Amino acid sequence: MLNIALPKGRLGEKVYDILERAGYPCEAIKANGRKLIFENSEQGIRYFWVKPSDVSIYVERGAADIGIAGKDILLEYTPDVYELLDLKIGKCRMAVAAKKGFRDDGRKTLKVATKFVNITKKHYSGISRDIDIIKLNGSIELAPILGLSDVIVDIVETGSTLRENDLDVVETIVPISARLIANKASFKFKTKEIENLVQGVRLQIAEND
Repeated sequence: MLNIALPKGRLGEKVYDILERAGYPCEAIKANGRKLIFENSEQGIRYFWVKPSDVSIYVERGAADIGIAGKDILLEYTPDVYELLDLKIGKCRMAVAAKKGFRDDGRKTLKVATKFVNITKKHYSGISRDIDIIKLNGSIELAPILGLSDVIVDIVETGSTLRENDLDVVETIVPISARLIANKASFKFKTKEIENLVQGVRLQIAEND
């Protein structure tokens, strides 16, 4: 039985559609309800819905053999898992944004608001820039507007939220998309099953490219 952690929400639904087309259907998952675990014993597969930021934890600790996590989560928390495949969905980018017209003159410590502390530290250490990180958990866009920070580091999809709040992207740090990940022990003991699934998913991605 392959245990697969799907992220709750639209991304998880898109991923399930890919898996279904790849030959791993589970009709019960389409029923509306509060159930979290769905099994197709004939296919030897079990799906369960997980909060997106928790998928990598379930996979790393072996509760799931494989799962789907955003590249942002993998970069921020660096879980000890195998990254098997870029699903090329859920595309966005990790970016630095600031109020329109902002220019970093480099003369003072840069105040950066973000919930992605490790990604932010790595980015700015790579360019030898002194920063003061302000960790926030929501409405990051407010920070530069209210003078709490000079810039923010956050996920940008369309940029509409930034524009509505008179913010601009200053630079892109890294592109983000959904990745198929595997527990290392599971990959060792269920190599054939996981590789078959990966191949099926890869073919579906190629067809939609």
